[in-house]
Amino acid sequence: MITKDWTITDIVEKYPKTTEILMNHGMHCFGCMAARFENIEQGAMAHGINVDELMKELNDAIKE
Repeated sequence: MITKDWTITDIVEKYPKTTEILMNHGMHCFGCMAARFENIEQGAMAHGINVDELMKELNDAIKE
């Protein structure tokens, strides 16, 4: 299960199919330097994204 403290890079490296979800939310930052140290909650907040909805989508995707 992905939690809010995971870095964006860690999520994408472990679950590559999550990149589509991030991109659909306007988070194209997985290739950015900040993605290495910024956790998913910080990234979502910086982009004005509902963190809880994003987490649900990410975790639903990795269950498939």
